[in-house]
Amino acid sequence: MGDQLPTIRGRPRSIRRRMPRIAACTVGLTGRTRQKPTKNKSLIPRTYYAVVSGETVKTPSGEMTHLMFQWEGDPSQKSLRVEALPRLSFSADFCTLCPLTPTIYDFERNCTYMKIGVPKETLSGETRVALIPSLLSALTKEKHEVLIERNAGAAASHSDDEYEKAGGKLVDANTLYAEAEIVLKVQPPTPEEAAQPREGSSYISFFAPLINRTIVETFLKRRITSYSMQYVPRITRAQSMDALSSMANIAGYKAVLMGSEQLDKIFPMMMTAAGTITPSIVLVLGAGVAGLQAIATAKRLGAKVEAFDPRPAVKDQVKSVGATFLEMEITENVETAGGYAKEQSEEFLRREQEVIGARLPKVDVVISTAQIFGKRAPVLITTDMVKKMRSGSVIVDLAAEQGGNCELTEAGKTVTHNGVKIIGAVNLPATVPVHASQMYAKNVVNLLQHLFPKGSPIQDLNDDIVKGACITRNGEIVNDAVRNALQQGGKS
Repeated sequence: MGDQLPTIRGRPRSIRRRMPRIAACTVGLTGRTRQKPTKNKSLIPRTYYAVVSGETVKTPSGEMTHLMFQWEGDPSQKSLRVEALPRLSFSADFCTLCPLTPTIYDFERNCTYMKIGVPKETLSGETRVALIPSLLSALTKEKHEVLIERNAGAAASHSDDEYEKAGGKLVDANTLYAEAEIVLKVQPPTPEEAAQPREGSSYISFFAPLINRTIVETFLKRRITSYSMQYVPRITRAQSMDALSSMANIAGYKAVLMGSEQLDKIFPMMMTAAGTITPSIVLVLGAGVAGLQAIATAKRLGAKVEAFDPRPAVKDQVKSVGATFLEMEITENVETAGGYAKEQSEEFLRREQEVIGARLPKVDVVISTAQIFGKRAPVLITTDMVKKMRSGSVIVDLAAEQGGNCELTEAGKTVTHNGVKIIGAVNLPATVPVHASQMYAKNVVNLLQHLFPKGSPIQDLNDDIVKGACITRNGEIVNDAVRNALQQGGKS
């Protein structure tokens, strides 16, 4: 969506006409202007505002007292008042001041409504869908039209019939991209997909701009307004939109199940006639969302759980879910202002490895979750450290896609070294698509409703959530962190 939508007021009687999606479009204003008596019973004509889009804007003939177009642009031309005229046209020069995605404002219902498209995921192994049928009502009740690509939710156990019954419109991929003003997706687009959305539309997904630079360039050329779920700021107001945390919860849970399945021992303590079986020991590296969920899951399965994290602030959280916290002396700031782990010095990393290495010979399963936002994951387990582990033990590396916390990790593969299995876990949320889609879709809908609140077509560009999540707009990179990282050649 464009970011500079005009203010709109007034409610003429018949304002349901939609603007055609063409360069020369008609503003949906028809009917007689109603006048409002004041206390002295004089009649004051109302002022009406109209959404502007395309190269030329024409108003249909009608009895209108005033039309006022407002936009962000030249401070000396904040508004243009037009006296009652049957037809009116503006040149392209005017419209360049307000480069908008075609947005329809329903004057009678006092809300902005858009076409929202949900395409099928194309990445191999991706089973999630960006919107589930039960959440369509949250959008349709605000008069948005939802386009669903056929079979988009099939891998997540949601049939086309469910979407239709919920109010969605089934279309093919070409129609969806041609008509949708906002595209909702899970994975970042492929280079081919990035060129499909209509120019000037919006795109919301797990878009990683630092490792998808060709996609960034395509979005800039096509003036796509892109929002990344990865860049939703970690603030209290944005918790309901935090898809990274939602998916991390699932990944932490699933990692423990994978570890227990590959381990040659059972997790819980058992007292049997054949003797007592001691519980397995699980070590969790990193006590973020995924780590805390891994601790809780391993604890529920009966394992003895230990956890390591250089951030002292998480000690109480670790203990609250039943794990023993491994401590180390901290001499550096280990956390960013946004709550993420911070990249540390080589000396700090060496001391981390010493603390972890001292426990590895006694551990059965390691769940490693340590990641640094926008950077390569730190190597916490070296090859020499793996050699000291018991044969048959397991490492589940959730940081595999960022390079891995174990030196031997290979993303998407299970490697065996000296009898130790190292699992390079990739996209674990896709292994439980029903609940993963449910959580992600709720996060996306919450973000969408925040970006374009009901009853107001104006987006607050100074809002922390909007500024954090938005990557590109109007042919420019507007996210400061992304722009600086790309200029410096940073990698994600």
